[in-house]
Amino acid sequence: MHMKKLQTLRRSPLAILAGGSIWPIMKFLFQRGLVAAALIALATPALAEEHLGAAAAAADTAETVYERWQAAPTTVFDAAEVDPSELQWVLRPLVVFADTPNDPRFRQQMDLLMADIDQLIERDVILITDTAPEAESALRIQLRPRGYMMALVAKDGRVALRKPSPWSVRELTRSIDKMPLRQQEVRDRRQVQP
Repeated sequence: MHMKKLQTLRRSPLAILAGGSIWPIMKFLFQRGLVAAALIALATPALAEEHLGAAAAAADTAETVYERWQAAPTTVFDAAEVDPSELQWVLRPLVVFADTPNDPRFRQQMDLLMADIDQLIERDVILITDTAPEAESALRIQLRPRGYMMALVAKDGRVALRKPSPWSVRELTRSIDKMPLRQQEVRDRRQVQP
């Protein structure tokens, strides 16, 4: 599909000035953060086909965080690769922050979570870590942790829980089970099952 657009670009490198069909290509590239590829496409259309063919194929096969979680729900995701808006109304992000992965509270929390992760998966919880304050992930900007912090975000996007010390899965599941949306999920599952 994208190769056809690239052929149009090769035939008409100045199509952008004439209002031609280069804009869909540029939009495609900029949406995927391929700014360098967009500049190559403008400067040298012959190189663009070579460079963009692989980039377009990779972008088309990329899975969302939700799709990756569905395939392997025990995966621990890095906050840098997660867009919180993608998870809204689908999953409950449980984000564990620390200034370093060597923080004893961070390690203790991860051990507690991984020991009983099945209980979290049953409640649509995605486990996300952020141990790089300098990276300023979207979740770090949104939740503003200071040092170690664990935050549970509800499916509706509101922060349901912030804790400055490690919590067990039992304590977390009790908090989740008190949420109105979780109670509705349980009622819906009971109605579906005979």
